Amino acid sequence: MSWHWESFVFAIIAFVVLYWLLNKYAFGPLFGIMEERRRIVAEQISKTEQDRKAAESLLAEQKEAMQNVRKEAQTILEQARAMSNKQSQDIIDQAKEEAVRLKEEAVRDIETEKNKAVASLRNEVSAMSVLIASKIIEKQIDEKSQEELVEHYLKEVGGKQ
Repeated sequence: MSWHWESFVFAIIAFVVLYWLLNKYAFGPLFGIMEERRRIVAEQISKTEQDRKAAESLLAEQKEAMQNVRKEAQTILEQARAMSNKQSQDIIDQAKEEAVRLKEEAVRDIETEKNKAVASLRNEVSAMSVLIASKIIEKQIDEKSQEELVEHYLKEVGGKQ
């Protein structure tokens, strides 16, 4: 096998022309498409990163909002408990006051009735005393008869009670 320099030069020229044609018509558009694809992928990565940061920010806001809602709910529950306790204590206090008032009223009623009964009894005793005195004067009896008469009338008064 021999080496021919013309073939070698012709192959180099053909290679250079082929490289120039490929570079102009194939590699240029191919590299342009690849560059465009790289740019699109980079934009998508950047947009995805921004979306991820926005989602993290939104998630943090939602967590904070949930914590605030929980705190508010806890505060509302505590206020409701306090109000319930206060209302129940007020009801108990009112019931105690009403019981004291009713007791005092009953004591006053009992005292009034007692005073009426004592007054009535005094009136009856006075009437009986007057009656006894009048009967004693009428009969003009001795001391023993008088004691029996008083006892008799006292038994009558005791029976009327």
